[in-house]
Amino acid sequence: MSIVKEFRTFIARGNVLDLAVGVIIGAAFGTITKSLTDDMIMPVIGWLFGGFDFSSYFLQLGPTPANYAGSPDNYLALKAAGVPLFGYGQFVSVFINFLILAFIVFLLVKVVNRAIAVVHEEQKTGDVEPAADPPELTILREIRDELRSGKPTASPQVPPIV
Repeated sequence: MSIVKEFRTFIARGNVLDLAVGVIIGAAFGTITKSLTDDMIMPVIGWLFGGFDFSSYFLQLGPTPANYAGSPDNYLALKAAGVPLFGYGQFVSVFINFLILAFIVFLLVKVVNRAIAVVHEEQKTGDVEPAADPPELTILREIRDELRSGKPTASPQVPPIV
């Protein structure tokens, strides 16, 4: 089997496609969570603690370039200038972002597991109403039953095929 056929077989599996969809949605969800953390939660935490901004906490590990004209307290500007920094405040922000994302995923999994348990319980107790048969199947069963009974039935007038 050629590599192209093997790859096509691999991609055609349902779980691979489900994984791809999950990764794409997860990336989008991660962006939303990052915005939630950076734009809504961290400013409130900073306001509660008197202007506390996690991202501004860092240790400078190397010298500032001579041509650097920005603030010595601006983490992003120093980082862009190539100054080696130990950005523990930025790490705290990312860690809080992770905790929020993990908690939301936990809640989603909990809701899905509860819904699956309810469906399984309904199936065990027989509370689930079976799906209705299609009308064609009902008609075929009626014809079968009439044929088995051996009673002649009036056949409907079938128009001639032209």
